[in-house]
Amino acid sequence: MKINGLKKLTTDVLIIGGGTAGCYAALTIKEQSDTASIIIAEKANIKRSGCLAAGVNAINAYIVEGRKPEDYVDYAKNDADDIVREDLLLTMSERLNEVTAKMEKLGLVILKDENGKYVARGNRNIKINGENIKPILASAVAALDGVTVINRLNITDYIVKDNKILGAVGFNIDDGYAYEIRAKKVLCATGGAAGLYKPNNPGFSRHKMWYPPFNTGAGYAMGINAGAEMTTFEMRFIALRCKDTIAPTGTIAQGVGAKQINSKGEVYEDKYGLTTSQRVYGTVRENIEGRGPCYLRTEGISSEQDESLKKAYLNMAPSQTLKWIESGKNPSEQNVEIEGTEPYIVGGHTASGYWVDTNRRTTIDGLYAAGDVAGGCPQKYVTGAMAEGEIAALDIVKCLKEEAELTDTFSSQDAAYCCHDIKDDYKALESFAEEFVSKKLEEYNTYLERQDEVFSTEQLEEAMQKVMDTYAGGIGSHYQFNEKQLELAKHKIEQIITLSGNVSAADYHGLMFVYELKERLTVCQVLIEHLKARKETRWHSFAENLDYPDKSDEWLKYVNTRKNGDNIEVIFRNLVGRGETYEHSDR
Repeated sequence: MKINGLKKLTTDVLIIGGGTAGCYAALTIKEQSDTASIIIAEKANIKRSGCLAAGVNAINAYIVEGRKPEDYVDYAKNDADDIVREDLLLTMSERLNEVTAKMEKLGLVILKDENGKYVARGNRNIKINGENIKPILASAVAALDGVTVINRLNITDYIVKDNKILGAVGFNIDDGYAYEIRAKKVLCATGGAAGLYKPNNPGFSRHKMWYPPFNTGAGYAMGINAGAEMTTFEMRFIALRCKDTIAPTGTIAQGVGAKQINSKGEVYEDKYGLTTSQRVYGTVRENIEGRGPCYLRTEGISSEQDESLKKAYLNMAPSQTLKWIESGKNPSEQNVEIEGTEPYIVGGHTASGYWVDTNRRTTIDGLYAAGDVAGGCPQKYVTGAMAEGEIAALDIVKCLKEEAELTDTFSSQDAAYCCHDIKDDYKALESFAEEFVSKKLEEYNTYLERQDEVFSTEQLEEAMQKVMDTYAGGIGSHYQFNEKQLELAKHKIEQIITLSGNVSAADYHGLMFVYELKERLTVCQVLIEHLKARKETRWHSFAENLDYPDKSDEWLKYVNTRKNGDNIEVIFRNLVGRGETYEHSDR
């Protein structure tokens, strides 16, 4: 089997990833520009892709009545123990309610009380019927003129020359055609990285996790390989979830006010702290010290609350509702056991991702990042991803208009590339892109034609997960690590990377698995360097460094990285505080 051929496309804007941020960015671009053409490359199907595939039952980032955007900045900053970009958090927070209102206009059902006000869930959340939130977004995008959605298109690499993006290359999983897409601007909205660590569930269910298993860190990996600067991978995200079902616990904790208790019935959450990482850490410690299992105390809640919880999970995580039904006991009759998940790298919950400026421009000229893949701005959730998509989109439109005004003074050939640099030589750009794409097609075909693999992608993925679990702070080590273990992890991941060059793909779907493995391994490499670089324990469980068990003010700074060839350079940057902004021109 081989790649069937090459399709060459051109567009003003290429959006890689048709999830929350990608869809909302497309809507914003078309609102602001009648002429801008857009291609959305989606690995799955835009109707049910990304973190919203199964829907959600709450908007977790909203400025409720009596609160202001600055309050949300304070909340996120406190939860991340100061390692955030306050400029990014504020620009996001200021748009949360606006994007929510727009989603309601598109058809999202938001629960309201007898006075017509949104039903709040805590200080920052509102309740929704959001099982169809992704189809709503997809339908809105489908109605746009000048937008082409290509489903089942697996983008593997950016085309970058002299730190300027020209487009991207990938292959269609269904028909086996490679795609070369040239674009003036590219928005990466591919989500974070799951599946790096050995999960709770083995065998066939090894990808039974809350975060989408198809989010493999593709956007991170492409950026890393192209020399983009990344930030704060060491602030891993470990979710506190319902045991076995991996259903989120916030619906129970906030919806019915359930406290975290140990096997003795003692409330322990106040003992360790109430930040996201501390809730996980407290559960880990209680189990280690012999007071597990740990639970959310739901015994004694009302019958109305029983029905509310079962309905909420039926729309979002039906396995949890089925567990209650199969046991013959309602939540009011049995507490819900909880545990931590494997670590993820996901910028929607923590500050991990691309190093961006306030317009969500990455350090690669012409490349933007929004949503889970963008760093510095944690606790963005669904609405925050939309807000970042909007911010990036507005800047993209502004730049396209400015660049279009310049083209009048240049030949049509030069004008096609003036968005990168009007002084670039057209033939040199074409020659570079042609050679780059040709090599990628050769690489695809090598995997498709190989018959003599020693290890399969599945075997190497399991080896990678075991290495990360054992030596880089996974579930098996209670999320703890030391420098010696990280060195071993680095060495073993490098070995697996070498072996991954010799796998094979029986078909185009198998070829996708090859690149998902490569993406995860690339993210693992960078993650290990981040864990090594921060010599303190600022976030218990998220980065539990046994060699440096305490927090230090010396580490009130960002840990960033940039790959140069085979070398991963660590970069330390000063915090961007309240009232300050960072733009790449400040470097």
